[in-house]
Amino acid sequence: MLVHLPILQVLVPLMAAPLCLFIKRSQLVWLFSLFTSAITFLISAMLLQQVMTSGTVVYELGGWDAPWGIEYRIDKFNVFLLLIISAISTVVLIAAQTSIEKEIPKDRHTYFYILYLLSLTGMLGIVATGDAFNVFVFLEISSLSAYALIALSPDRRALWAAYQYLIMGTIGATFILIGIGLMYQMTGTLNMEDLSHRLPEVTQSRTLFTAYAFMVVGICLKLALFPLHLWLPNAYAYAPSIVTAFFAATATKVAIYLLIRFTFSVFGLSFSFTALPLQMLFMSLGLIGVFVASTAAIYQTNVKHVFAYSSIAQIGYMVIGFSISTVSGLTATLLHLFNHALMKGALFLALGAVMYRLGGVQISQFQGLGKQMPLTMAAIVLGGLSLIGVPLTVGFVSKWYLLVALIESGLWPVAVLVLLGSLLAVVYVWRIIEMAYFRPAPPGIETVKEAPISFLIPIWILIFANIYFGIDTRLSVEVAEAAAQELFQIPTFGASK
Repeated sequence: MLVHLPILQVLVPLMAAPLCLFIKRSQLVWLFSLFTSAITFLISAMLLQQVMTSGTVVYELGGWDAPWGIEYRIDKFNVFLLLIISAISTVVLIAAQTSIEKEIPKDRHTYFYILYLLSLTGMLGIVATGDAFNVFVFLEISSLSAYALIALSPDRRALWAAYQYLIMGTIGATFILIGIGLMYQMTGTLNMEDLSHRLPEVTQSRTLFTAYAFMVVGICLKLALFPLHLWLPNAYAYAPSIVTAFFAATATKVAIYLLIRFTFSVFGLSFSFTALPLQMLFMSLGLIGVFVASTAAIYQTNVKHVFAYSSIAQIGYMVIGFSISTVSGLTATLLHLFNHALMKGALFLALGAVMYRLGGVQISQFQGLGKQMPLTMAAIVLGGLSLIGVPLTVGFVSKWYLLVALIESGLWPVAVLVLLGSLLAVVYVWRIIEMAYFRPAPPGIETVKEAPISFLIPIWILIFANIYFGIDTRLSVEVAEAAAQELFQIPTFGASK
């Protein structure tokens, strides 16, 4: 069974999704989905242990050797992502049944869980596969289910948000498919490991530059990198709360994975950052994204919009680390992938709890909530502090490693700008804290009850993770550093030969 873990990682949620149709009761479907997600997390944890001790795991589907057959290749980089996606999915699903009772009509609950599991399947498949065309297939599975999940919200604005996402996502997927097609035309293979050996032979070909350009633009659309981010704020703001929490913590991380995987492993660092002057472009877009999105977040009146724009800014930090093109810079990016998932998962789940009690998350509705929902608001405060980068939180660890990477590379001005960008987060987090703790509840409003325990458990699991991994960084830093060194092909203890 251990030999088949890579394919089981994808098959388990894929097979579970249609089985949900045969379970009539909503609560049983929820338990089945939660159990399925927990199994994927267990598989990810087992794969992590296997990869860290024995090196890269290669699984050939049907026994066909690559490049003729499709292979799943699990290394230190993608097993890190598999762990993040499956862990967040499992924690978020704990609150799913309670949350969707208020936000999704009961006759659609089963469809919600089917779509959720399909989206999970797509993300896990994108990360696990070693075949470029399979990346596109799983991307479509994940994206199509995402559009439908957003549209499940009873808010009519969700339909427009889903439509915007559909248009932008389709353009992005089409660009990615064109890039994959051009690579196949030049090399006659779709296996990513094989591509990495054959593409250097056509380095001077204009077709290769065109393929990379299509891939980068398509992935950046999926990533919501400034200025290709316009679909994200409304998609996060008007989707059901559980959907927002899941996507905010995972979807953009998968897109970052694709950007790093194709840049480092497929096209190669010498081509991506030497033949093409992309370092300065990515760094500039990352910095502009940090300031523009953080400034936009300050002026939002819907708190989901606040944290949606914050996500665009955090994507900017990840891209800055990626653009440094050093081991320490890439380590900072991979660390922030993990840490940002913990932050945004906790924050959007807490907003889901507020939505459950108040029916909305307008900033004016937060008046007096510090006393009425103390545990939920405490989670938002701690999540906000992590977002800012206060010491003893995961946000501080990410920012510290990014600043060290920038200073090591002599990029002092960029390091200063990163610090200034972090200060903007203080402003929009403080607006929420001020409203909740320093404004009295509006007169005539009934006392709001604390969130149900089914919300508080997953929220505080993620908040404790924010603090624990901000203090004890051994797991996150060790895996991130090992993955970064492997991508730069620097030998490490336990790496595959």
